[in-house]
Amino acid sequence: MEKGYLVLQDGQVFEGVRFGAPGDTMGELVFTTGMGSYIETLTDPSYAGQIVLHTYPLIGNVGMIRSDFEGPCAVKGYVVREWCRHPSNFRTDCDLDTFLKEEGIPGLWGVDTRQLTRILREQGVMNAAICTRVPGNLDALRSYAVTGMVEAVTCKEPASFPAEGEERFRVALLDYGAKQNIHRELQSRGCTVTVLPASTSAEEVLALNPDGIMLANGPGDPAQCHFQAAQIGKLLGKRPLFGICLGHQLTALAVGGRTYKLKYGHRGANQPVREIDTPMFPQQTQGRTYITSQNHGYVVDPDSVRAGRMSFVNANDGTCEGMDYPGLDAFTVQFHPEAHGGPMDTAFLFDRFLSLMELRHTQKGGER
Repeated sequence: MEKGYLVLQDGQVFEGVRFGAPGDTMGELVFTTGMGSYIETLTDPSYAGQIVLHTYPLIGNVGMIRSDFEGPCAVKGYVVREWCRHPSNFRTDCDLDTFLKEEGIPGLWGVDTRQLTRILREQGVMNAAICTRVPGNLDALRSYAVTGMVEAVTCKEPASFPAEGEERFRVALLDYGAKQNIHRELQSRGCTVTVLPASTSAEEVLALNPDGIMLANGPGDPAQCHFQAAQIGKLLGKRPLFGICLGHQLTALAVGGRTYKLKYGHRGANQPVREIDTPMFPQQTQGRTYITSQNHGYVVDPDSVRAGRMSFVNANDGTCEGMDYPGLDAFTVQFHPEAHGGPMDTAFLFDRFLSLMELRHTQKGGER
């Protein structure tokens, strides 16, 4: 076993054991509190540019199951307390170490993940490096920044996914780092989904004549995505629109709102959110609390979004978890209603999206 180190940008060093791919790496160190779903975490493109630290102590017990992957593996590194060398599951394709080697992802285990989590909660997320030797100069580590990640993880070409059963609607899904279960949820509801690269213009989207537009999750600082926010501004009001995570943040930016970075973000499958207002869906029960899956470091400042109103709030810290835009036939959420390896409390939001498309379809007399 080869000794390795996790070096934080403030100079703190944690000793562990190397596994996964050889070589050194650096990224933004973040922790996730999910007790399971490590497969979905490792294949969530929203983690691009980051070193992921699991608070749950044992990772890898069911191995890696390719049919559960959410997208390409984009993490920069992986840190766990202990990993399971002998997974037990009839669906297992390979163990965790083999997967990390295949993907070129350096890992470190045997680390005091409880202490690391305390540091990140108290001091905030920070850059870190996984390395075989502790560097003498930390300037490169301190200057590391997560940039250009949407362009790195988006699909390169459009792809179409047919509806299950009879086609009800056609949806254009803008891929900023989309998890596959977004289009699966839509397909299961009778939607044919066309997944489009993040570089797609509003004119190209509308030329497909979709019944609705989905904005996907994705990595990085939303304020860097100037082109994508500008295109969303052109799409708002043209078709019913539903945004998730980065799509939620970019919609707020498109109407002149602001976003800001959280101290250590929301990452895990146990984040409670409360529905506080439903101007677009008055039949729903207000005040209900849902358990959600989340993965984000930035949030929307709801007071800055004059074109919309906050619809969900985080029950832990009071941050914005959703926005409704009644005059634009659009709504967005910060959490993941499509969570494949997580709570399904909010999957009904896809039905709300379909209800908007149905209403527009009816108003147009059944014409597309």
